[in-house]
Amino acid sequence: MLDEKDFAEMVEEYSRSDSVREDLIKLGRDIIKASKKIIYNTHRDDLDKAEASVKDIKKLISKFNDIAGKSPELLYSGTYRATVQEYVEAVVYFSFVKSRKIPSRKELGVQSEPYLLGLCDLTGELVRNAILSATKEKYSDVKLINETVEKIFNSMLQFDFRNSELRKKFDSVKYDLKKLEDLVLQLKLKDKI
Repeated sequence: MLDEKDFAEMVEEYSRSDSVREDLIKLGRDIIKASKKIIYNTHRDDLDKAEASVKDIKKLISKFNDIAGKSPELLYSGTYRATVQEYVEAVVYFSFVKSRKIPSRKELGVQSEPYLLGLCDLTGELVRNAILSATKEKYSDVKLINETVEKIFNSMLQFDFRNSELRKKFDSVKYDLKKLEDLVLQLKLKDKI
């Protein structure tokens, strides 16, 4: 017959795993909110508020990774990937605006795939920043952003993403680079760069 003790253990195991998953989802929402806050404040040149949020989000991501480590299968879940991707996008964007540096995946302590996904999303924020910079007549910033997105694009050409989420995100980098190249061309034609 059926081993009822074995089933009771599986029910308990499943229940624990489900509880960890729920904790991960809740904390993931907080990290995504904090990410949006960082990007919002960075776009508005409120770097003090953004920096405070970066410090907070690093604590949250550490806790998030600890929770995910309790059920390793969660490290490959959509929730985990999407949350870390948003974290990467926000922290890297802040770092670029503040110090003109793009932290590596190792510096951020994240896996390759969510790092690359976050970099792909980053280019959209950089395009937005370039447009705002052009309206403020900060043309050297526009040129630097164009060079940065071009470097990201060229670096990602080394991969064969096939038909994955990364492939779609990578395609958006190509379109972001085209927008920036058009903006730079317009500024050159007006002798601004």
